Amino acid sequence: MSDYRLTKTRFREGVWHGLLSGPPGSQPEISVTLDAAPLRGVTLSEMGTRGQWALEVQVPLEAVGDGVRTFLITEAASGALLESFTLIAGEAMAEDIRAEMSLLRAELDMLKRAFRRHCTEAEGPAAS
Repeated sequence: MSDYRLTKTRFREGVWHGLLSGPPGSQPEISVTLDAAPLRGVTLSEMGTRGQWALEVQVPLEAVGDGVRTFLITEAASGALLESFTLIAGEAMAEDIRAEMSLLRAELDMLKRAFRRHCTEAEGPAAS
């Protein structure tokens, strides 16, 4: 269990931003890994309030592509997991529930149009 708490503030233009809170004192060592390999482009800077640091994780270009990529943010000293974030793109997205919901919505809209057209056509000959 870690004495630190990490809260995501935003993820924009390839940079994950978070606020690290913990006991005032020396700056903690943070490790970010992707596929068990440490990531470069991680900065931790002290904020105006003691016991708070701004964390920025630069997502490397080689991490962007087909598939699912999970980044783990840990406290190096204890190994405690503070936070994680995932990128999903390309072919793997087809299996994602959000993609399935979008496909289901599109199919439902298509069925509604076909049903309405059928009802309109069925009413036409009976009315004559």
